[in-house]
Amino acid sequence: GFLYGNSAMKLDFTPEETAFRDEVRSFLKDALPDDLRRKMINRDHLTKEDTVRWQRILNARGWAVTHWPVEYGGQAWTPAQRYIFQEEMALAHAPEGSPFNVNMIGPVLCKFGTPAQQERFLAATANIDIWWCQGFSEPGAGSDLASLKTTAVRDGDHYVLNGQKIWTTQAQHADWMFGLFRTDSSGKKQQGITFLLLDMKTPGITVRPIETIDGEHDANEVFFDDVRVPVENIIGEEGRGWDVAKHLLGSERSGIA
Repeated sequence: GFLYGNSAMKLDFTPEETAFRDEVRSFLKDALPDDLRRKMINRDHLTKEDTVRWQRILNARGWAVTHWPVEYGGQAWTPAQRYIFQEEMALAHAPEGSPFNVNMIGPVLCKFGTPAQQERFLAATANIDIWWCQGFSEPGAGSDLASLKTTAVRDGDHYVLNGQKIWTTQAQHADWMFGLFRTDSSGKKQQGITFLLLDMKTPGITVRPIETIDGEHDANEVFFDDVRVPVENIIGEEGRGWDVAKHLLGSERSGIA
């Protein structure tokens, strides 16, 4: 429960919650590799391999995607357990997993994916067998995301993509991208946007690095030149991608919070 004093709030955990804290603390003490702990303490840049290795350790314990629905690999934790887990992760200097996998595309697939898409992608996403990147921002459509112009034109059982994304974090590592593309320009700008999944090995995709002021290569430009994406890779309905994106951004923001 919550006990209020004159100046501060004290969290008073139940015996079960205290036992859960001990379980998490013990796991992190044994399972977190020393080299990753040192990197986190020193604020060193984590490599893709660092993130994959740690998320797979968490996933083997069932703790990589705890906030997903239980039927997709999540944990039915109470708010207190979630709080304890996050606090113990921070105290142990444990890194996060991939936010694109855990907090963004995972919850979207759980809510909007077809059974076939969930079967194909969810377990691989939790274990980072697929590394995802996010194709949202464009030149001239960053904070005003609804103004995006990269087009997806239907051609039989494919969409043909042309245009550019920018500030695409870790696109140089990504196996797949989830992104927003304009399928119709006739109505309000929030309408006519479609949410698609695309294999980054598809012909016509070019990734160019953007070196930031810290000297790191984390951001990229991504160009699409007649990139063919199967219609089966749509999430939700054509023209309703804005609804999917709002759900994703809510999950992302709560993850950051």
